[in-house]
Amino acid sequence: MKKIRCAIYTRKSSEEGLEQDFNSLHAQREACAAYILSQASEGWTLLPDEYDDGGLSGGTLERPALQRLMKDIEAGRIDIVIVYKVDRLSRSLLDFAKLVEAFDKANVSFVSVTQSFNTTNSMGRLTLNMLLSFAQFEREVTAERIRDKIAASKARGMWMGGNPPLGYKPDGRTLAIVEEHAEIVRHLFARYLDLGNVRLVACELTREGIIAPERIATTGRAIGGRPFTRGQIYKLLSNPIYIGEIHHKGQVHAGKHEAIIDRATWDSVQRMLAANLQGERSGGTAQSPSLLAGRVFDQHGEPLVAVHACKGKVRYRYYVSRSLQHDPDARSTDGLRIPALEIEAAVSQLLAEALDDPLALLAQAGIPLESDRLRMILKQAEQLATSIRGKQRDTIRDLVAKVAVQAREISVELSVTTLCTTLAVEHPADTQTSIPLTSPVRLTHTGRAIRLVQRDGRPVLQDRPDPGLVELLRKGRGWWQQLQNGTIDIATIAREEKVNDSWVSRLVRLNFLAPSIVKAILAGTQPASVSATSLRTASLPIDWDEQIALFGM
Repeated sequence: MKKIRCAIYTRKSSEEGLEQDFNSLHAQREACAAYILSQASEGWTLLPDEYDDGGLSGGTLERPALQRLMKDIEAGRIDIVIVYKVDRLSRSLLDFAKLVEAFDKANVSFVSVTQSFNTTNSMGRLTLNMLLSFAQFEREVTAERIRDKIAASKARGMWMGGNPPLGYKPDGRTLAIVEEHAEIVRHLFARYLDLGNVRLVACELTREGIIAPERIATTGRAIGGRPFTRGQIYKLLSNPIYIGEIHHKGQVHAGKHEAIIDRATWDSVQRMLAANLQGERSGGTAQSPSLLAGRVFDQHGEPLVAVHACKGKVRYRYYVSRSLQHDPDARSTDGLRIPALEIEAAVSQLLAEALDDPLALLAQAGIPLESDRLRMILKQAEQLATSIRGKQRDTIRDLVAKVAVQAREISVELSVTTLCTTLAVEHPADTQTSIPLTSPVRLTHTGRAIRLVQRDGRPVLQDRPDPGLVELLRKGRGWWQQLQNGTIDIATIAREEKVNDSWVSRLVRLNFLAPSIVKAILAGTQPASVSATSLRTASLPIDWDEQIALFGM
């Protein structure tokens, strides 16, 4: 008689009762062993290995004992798998279909002792699928009941488990305040109201030596014990738990726990967070994307971080040294804060000019050219240069591998791979990966920012007049006309404008600026030396030629 090797698999969803001398797993195994014994005349023999999964759900196949069972099946050590009920093996129809397919592949039968069928015949398969469908239905109904219970409990303001937020500890079905931690929470809200910036709050907490308190999560893992991150601060400032509320699927419920933050403070913080909201639009959908983010470095090889600031509805972008980003009060002479539009314009201009002579670029990269393709290459390069001058973001970003900002020049590493792909030129493996380009653009300080100016002193970016300079000219011209008419004097103007007399006098002098300087200001082509500060403070000579020389024009 052929010996048929039988393996018993048992499972229990919860760990409740597993510590008992005779538990559910033992009961299942005893019933299966008795069934195998009843089939001894057919050659059925129980294998000594035990495959028991205690405290594990049937909704997953990631169970240690089940994995061991499947490995033994693949090794050909088992002929029949015996279970007490079908849902002990799996409650998922999809997972069970995978198991049955694996059984069939290994010529292994499956038997349920309480449901009297196996998978060796078509009727057994049909019945099995039907029973399993009901098992899955029962599991889904149970899950719905649990979800409904959680929703009903939260509607009553109960805490339904999980890691409690900082400042609280579990207290049955509610939360109790941990006063030591609650003081940190109150301090965070207060500092944010004072500073209005999460980054500044994080920096200040680090300087003060305030770190996230170490706590033990529900999984037993230690959390905290480190400086607060921006993400942690954002999450903490927007958690409604701190005003005594519990939110569930868009519904707001009054919690049973005590609030740590008062309503007025909470509302002020939420308004400030909404006003300072950043990052909702990025990449191609951003109104003013940072074109060279992650590609700009200073003379020491340190990256410049893309940042922005909003004044009213206007968004100003900069590339800032990391030292200044983490410590805005730093006064390092090497720290850079470059207007983004200017350096992006300089890089775009450099790329476009280089592409005006594509053959020289390819020769610099050591790429041989076929004479019959020169016309096509020139045409492609012309189109590429046009798209760059048209500020095509993706084209510029793909071509630029790295930008280095030096004191008297900027250098750009142009990607040879991207260039060859765009110009439809084969890129030999032994050629260089980038082409160095340089532009004699120097840095000059204007207030806290650093401007990029060309060799003749004109700013790199000259797409529009400076509204501040234009306003100074307008005021100077208007006040001079009033003084000429004799209808008003300097003291009266100063009193009405709420400024001092010397301020009025300095602006009136602008009425005598050289016409070429005025024309340059109105066209936006004035050199960086012509600024609001220089016009107000410079000792302005009467002679126009001397004025032009004074401002380096």
